[in-house]
Amino acid sequence: MDTAHDVYIPEGTFGVLDAGEIPVQTADWSNGLAVPMIQGALVVTGIHTGMVRATATALAGPPTAPTDACWEEIVEVSVHATTGLLRVESLEHGPVETLPPLSPAGQGWYRLRVHARGRSVLPDKVSTEPVEDYLLVTWPAPRSGADIIRGSDRIGHALAHAPGMPQPQTPAPARSAEQETLRRRLLRE
Repeated sequence: MDTAHDVYIPEGTFGVLDAGEIPVQTADWSNGLAVPMIQGALVVTGIHTGMVRATATALAGPPTAPTDACWEEIVEVSVHATTGLLRVESLEHGPVETLPPLSPAGQGWYRLRVHARGRSVLPDKVSTEPVEDYLLVTWPAPRSGADIIRGSDRIGHALAHAPGMPQPQTPAPARSAEQETLRRRLLRE
């Protein structure tokens, strides 16, 4: 297994980005974990600011081993690498150079499977020590819809509040405001 590396998280998100591009105006936040965009994707963390542990692996084809039961949440989405430079990135510090590139076949479509655990440990808090773990796995594959392999209450809540779904009469959680703040900040850049 590859070694986990720390990734700095500002505002509850890190990226699997193609050449650092963040086209946040195209983001699909509907599953609450893996956020595909017109190129690359964002990953929503539980903490607001601090460190998480991430491992990244690029495969030639879909994983053949069964999914490890230690992961609390697993979501799979399609990501496009327009330049073929897909990497894990801190939105403040840039690419995590110690993690391998995730688009070994160059430009094109990939499946991104995001495994997460610990997102409910310190929700919307600051953590200087990692309390969350992520495994990011990619392989070349045609574009297709999102698949929730293992859900959680957080993912269920995000799906229930996705555009086009009936909205409950209770207010949206703080995460939505943070996502909007991030979206506005990125649109100004």
